[in-house]
Amino acid sequence: MIPPPGPTFSRLYSDAVIPLLLLWVSVFAVRKLWNVYSDKTTPLTGPHNPSLMFGLHRQLNESDDAGVIYEGWAAKYGPAFRVPGGFGSSRVVICDPKANAHFYSKETFGYIQTKLSRVFIENLFGRGLLWAEGESHRRQRKALSPAFSNAAIRKLTPIFYDSAYKLKGIWDTALDANFGDSIFDVQIWMNHISLDSVGIAGFGHDFHALDGKDSPVVEVFNSFSSGNTSVLSHFVFLMGPVLPMLMNLPTKRNRMFKRLRTTMGGIADELLARNRGEKAGKPSLEDKSIIGLLVKAESATSSLGMSQEETLAQNVLLLAGYETTSISLTWALIELSRKPEKQEKLREELSGFVGTDPTFDQLSTTLPYLDSVVQEVLRLHPPVTETTRIAAEDDVMPFSVPITTSTGKSISSLVISKGTIVTSPIRFMNRSEEFWGPNAKEFEPERWLDDGTYSGAKEIQGHRHILTFSDGPRTCLGKSFALAEFKSVLSVLIRNFIFEFPEGPNTKIGKHRSILPRPKVAGEVGAKVPLRVRRVE
Repeated sequence: MIPPPGPTFSRLYSDAVIPLLLLWVSVFAVRKLWNVYSDKTTPLTGPHNPSLMFGLHRQLNESDDAGVIYEGWAAKYGPAFRVPGGFGSSRVVICDPKANAHFYSKETFGYIQTKLSRVFIENLFGRGLLWAEGESHRRQRKALSPAFSNAAIRKLTPIFYDSAYKLKGIWDTALDANFGDSIFDVQIWMNHISLDSVGIAGFGHDFHALDGKDSPVVEVFNSFSSGNTSVLSHFVFLMGPVLPMLMNLPTKRNRMFKRLRTTMGGIADELLARNRGEKAGKPSLEDKSIIGLLVKAESATSSLGMSQEETLAQNVLLLAGYETTSISLTWALIELSRKPEKQEKLREELSGFVGTDPTFDQLSTTLPYLDSVVQEVLRLHPPVTETTRIAAEDDVMPFSVPITTSTGKSISSLVISKGTIVTSPIRFMNRSEEFWGPNAKEFEPERWLDDGTYSGAKEIQGHRHILTFSDGPRTCLGKSFALAEFKSVLSVLIRNFIFEFPEGPNTKIGKHRSILPRPKVAGEVGAKVPLRVRRVE
């Protein structure tokens, strides 16, 4: 006699999962109703919600320029408005310089990272500087700050030049084989040069990305530029702001992030062990490298002592330096290829350096057009396009211009309730015609040579009146590092090579979605930017 079949998988799934899902929906609905009831945030108008599931997150994410969308909303609803998210969630967007200055000044204590951000960062890096808030953030930042002083960066500048000249040698060989004219995907080469530079300068480790050496780190970083993203990964990315728990699902993208964390954790552990051995019995106060400071901060005698978990999690600095600098260098070559007359103007300024390179101090103070090109790229194309935080306490946010509430009342400050999500739209603030004039969205380095051409932007706090490096307690720790690397590499490339689009300067540039959005030539699969490269005669 054949026994009756046991419960099927689908029956077990229904019996176990569906009740849990219904329970979660019920709890979610109750929490939303309570939040609405207890929310004392000033009522604001804003755009209509087109989707119960995604809100406007999908539209903003899939747009080539979310800053333009924010600019349209600011013109319609004023300097503060609500943007709907999925399942009844929403956030307040602030488009006013005074409000943004207040917002950034209260980061880590008054405004902290959202649950989504913390889950994402912890999954990818662990509980390091980027994850930390409050006193933990202050302590870790103080421990690492000496590695990013001007004195420390001055000593690291030759490393940036070494990587740039290694790339020059590789390209020269290819040009010799192709009669002086080749097409290179400059994005992948900027990735390699940035990874090698940051690895050596910050961690004393050469990844040999420029040499074509295979390594798990290079492989994972290269995968960020591929166009192969699963439907499930895309869905999780869109729903993450509403359901942070989805970031723990084993999607292809999440598995890739887990592999990166495991690989980087292994490398960090190996480097720390090596440096611990080298420092044994020797004073470590003289070592100003990132890895040396981590060893020092890990010691029990240091007042800035970090736990082993915090120490290993500082590999976030590698990814931060790699992503932002490689993206910015790629955008610089794109913009200079779009406007060859500005490329030639920069080359002319650098022509005095024959057989030598600008020193750190010359890069910082005596090359005004190089500085202008770099600042304009950072203004137009901030790698991080917005900052979103959640209020850890009730707050009153001042504005420089009146706000009109949803009831029609005109006010000069905004009441923010604890738990309210607030967004600073960096790309909008950097590119708004209100602050930067009618040519705000054009690549015009000359604006930085004439203080009068962007007088409206002077109301914006932050490095050189842009928010690319954030501001306040969380202002970018590696700002000087990034600027020195950016200028060093760009000076070598422009002195030695001419860059052009194969299809002409009007080539359309699109957006590739990755950890940070990357440029791509429209029609290319993945984040590819092919440019024709010739030697400067």
